[in-house]
Parts: sequence; C-alpha cells; structure tokens
Amino acid sequence: MRTRIAVAAVVLLLLLAGCSSGRPGGGDGKVVLRFQSLAWQPESVAATKKLVREWNASHARVKVEYVQGSWDSVHDQLLTSFEGGEAPDVLHDASDDLADFAHGGYLADLTGLLSDRLKSDIPQSSWDTTRFGDGVYGVPFLQEPRVLIANTKWLRGAKVRVPTPEHPWTWTEFRAVTKKLSGPGKYGVAWPLKEPVSATLNLSLSAGGRLFHQDADGKVRVRFGSGDAVVPRTVHDQVAVDHSAPASTLGSGGSDTLPGFFGGKYAMVPLGFSYRQQVALQAPKGFDWEVLPAPAGADGLTQGVSPQTLSIAADSPHKKEAAAFLDFLLRPRNMVRLALGDWMLPTGTEALKDPALHTRKDGWATGTALAAHLRPAPAQSVRGYPEWKDKVATPAYQEYYSGSIGLSELRRRLERDGNLVLARYQR
Repeated sequence: MRTRIAVAAVVLLLLLAGCSSGRPGGGDGKVVLRFQSLAWQPESVAATKKLVREWNASHARVKVEYVQGSWDSVHDQLLTSFEGGEAPDVLHDASDDLADFAHGGYLADLTGLLSDRLKSDIPQSSWDTTRFGDGVYGVPFLQEPRVLIANTKWLRGAKVRVPTPEHPWTWTEFRAVTKKLSGPGKYGVAWPLKEPVSATLNLSLSAGGRLFHQDADGKVRVRFGSGDAVVPRTVHDQVAVDHSAPASTLGSGGSDTLPGFFGGKYAMVPLGFSYRQQVALQAPKGFDWEVLPAPAGADGLTQGVSPQTLSIAADSPHKKEAAAFLDFLLRPRNMVRLALGDWMLPTGTEALKDPALHTRKDGWATGTALAAHLRPAPAQSVRGYPEWKDKVATPAYQEYYSGSIGLSELRRRLERDGNLVLARYQR
C-alpha cells in the first residue's frame, strides 16, 4: 500500500514539474517559450537571435528557444502544428495569413495581454491589419511599402522629372515617363509579377481601388470598379501597347530582374522596400541607383501593406510570459534593430523617429516618408483569400498582363469565379 502511495506521489510530482516547465522545458520550474522566427536575411537573423540572447541573459525564470521557420512553407507548417498541438508559443507571420488562423481559434486574442506602451506606440491603421471580429491576433511590427528602384544616370540623362514623396508621379505620368525612357532593347520599367495579386491590390489603393466590399448582409464580395482597373491597365498597356515594359519579366520574382537592371536593360523596377539590401550588395561598382515613391492616384500615395506580425498560440500555457517577451522584443530601439536588419520599416511611431531611418543613403528617408500613407491590404480580413488568390486571381491577372485576355474577362473572372470561392467561407 505504502509503495503504491509512494509511486503515486512521484507521478504527481513529475506531472506538476512538467506543467511548470513549458512544453519543451525541463523540471526545474523554468518556463521555456518556443519562438518561431521567419527572419531570413543574415542581418535580420543575427539581430533577432541577439535579442533572444539579451532576453535570456536578463530573465532567469523565462527562457526563449529560437526556432527557425521559413516564409516558403509557413502557412501549411503552422496549420499542421496547430492541429497537432505542437505550435510554437510565439510565432512570426504576416497579417494577411492570420485570418483563417484567428477564425479557427488557433491564435490567442492579445487584447488584454499587451502593455499600454506597445498598444499606444503602434498606429490604429496598423492594428487594423491584425483585428478580426472583436479580437487582435497579432502585433504588426515590420512593414514594407512598394517603391521604384531607379537607375539614376538613366533618369537624369532622359531629363524626366524625378518624383519625390511630396511630388510623386501620377499613374498617367508614370506611363508617359516609361515610354520616354524606352528605346531599342531597353525598357523604362520591368514588372516582376510572379506573384501579381498582392502587388496589384496594394498599389491599387492609391487609385481608389478596394475590390473587396462588405455588403449589408455582412458578407464580403468582389466588385471590380474603375479604381481597381487603373494599375492593371497601366501594367497591361506598358507591356502590350507601349512596349515600355518587357513581357519576359511578368513571371519573374523581384531578384530575377536585378541582373537586367544592373546591366542597363531596365530603367526602373517596382519592388518591395527590403529589396534595397540586394541592390546595395549586388550593384556593380559605380552603379548609381535611387529609391522613388510608387505613383500616386486619386487617393495620393496610399498603398496597402500586410505587416509582419508576432502572435501567441491559443494553446500556449504561458501567454503572459509570451506577451512580456513581445513587449521586450518590440521596444522602440529593438524594433529599429529588427527593421534595419530586414531593411524594412517599423510600425512603431517612436521607432520611426530614429535618425538611422531618415538618411538619404539607400533610400531610407523616402521609405520612411511613405509610412504615413500605408493602410491595411484590401484582402486583409477576407476569409478564403488564399484560395481565391491561388485559384482565381493569380491566373486571371497573369493572363491579362500577358495580353491573353482583356479587361472585361479579367473583371468577370475576379467577380464571378472569385465570389463562388469566397461564398464557401461565409456560409
């Protein structure tokens, strides 16, 4: 009898020790948080790992274990880990990937977990990217406007007006400039549109495009209006009418266009802000380049973004400790370190004031000037968006840009076929 009691007591102690140790931890009473990071650039990985080490050095009871993830597979990997009960406590993702996870109950509502400092430091427009229903399911911390990377010598030689954030090109002016910059074997712009949907939708906000509309019954439907047509028509006409943009780059990623850009084949390439790092590292000696704002439309320089986010798993047993780690990671100076490592912009208002983000070198000042114009991407909270994008929008935009279909067929596919997809997620 005493033996059974002793065994039971040992089992109980082991269970209690396991409960207090965190999912991957030991039995020493410490909490171990698993933090899955998607940092991939060497500077970004180094900055993130250094911050984890600083946290661990100053927190004896709560330790953070760094786990490397990948942008290429993060959605499926997280879904599998959520369903298997093996999700990291703290996870790095992008706001446009959170909707289905939030609605599925996989992410913790952060409303009552975050510090007042962090909540007030990040603008409401950024928080709107991670709000689904009445809850907030991620902290938006890095954002990336789309800009034009331009060959300075080419622009100056053509004597075109060089745009600034205060006086940007209109979409009409942009088309005219790319025509003027073009010549035999040379193009005014190269559009890398292997992933055409987010680029098109986010830039279309400047022209008043919204595409997704919530009707009176609460359901979201696709309606392709005049504002939604401005950017697609510009790209289509540059490729198929003006021949100021090559069709050959439409299926390319951003990095694929850089050799042609450096080789004097394209005057400009529209890219995400973080591509400046590759340009700075790979540009030939003496190659002079600069960062220009994307064209402006009826709504000025407004463009959509899907910030990088940090979330807490709903089944994490240590949500308060995880929230404290987020607060440390996203202190203004630390947010600047992460932004510089990723060559992106921080969302925090205090971090955005840092002098390092306002230098002319590598176009930092131009990007920072665009921060006030960034809004949630149109598809931010649309359930079923990943399927709509992959099965309907991507092939439709690709065929339109290549000239295989016209604008009316593009509209028909996005609306008719797209709404059939979205309807399945809104029953």
